[in-house]
Amino acid sequence: MDTTTWVWIVVAIIAVALIVLLMSRKRREAFRQKRDEQNRQHAAEIRSKAEESDLQARENEARAMRAKADAEKAQVEAARLRQEAEQRQSEAQDFRTDSEKHLHKANALDPDVDTDRGPRADADADARRDPDADTRRDADARRDAGQDPRTDTDTRRTNPRE
Repeated sequence: MDTTTWVWIVVAIIAVALIVLLMSRKRREAFRQKRDEQNRQHAAEIRSKAEESDLQARENEARAMRAKADAEKAQVEAARLRQEAEQRQSEAQDFRTDSEKHLHKANALDPDVDTDRGPRADADADARRDPDADTRRDADARRDAGQDPRTDTDTRRTNPRE
């Protein structure tokens, strides 16, 4: 074989090597592009999930702030109601004191009231005139105690589902 044949063989081998090398590079480049595209898609999914998580976190924070505001509002309302209740209790006590003063003054002025025994000494006389008053009083006491006044049996329910 002559040298030209050898030169052509070497050129052919180099050409084949270059073609293989170019194909390998293209293949590697295609693989790298495919991998980069998959990474982009995966990154986009992660970003989407992160945005959803961030939105959910903000919603939870808003709910927590609303709950805290509601709790503070309820505390303020409770304090206001407590203050109002104390004021009304004080007013009621004032009315009770005034009522007792007026009753005492009326008793002092009324000639039918024996101030040593209390208002209307005639109340005992009325009870003496009504023979059934004691019976009614006893029946009321039994009913208040949970007994049937006619049979003296306990009428309170023992089963909570009844």
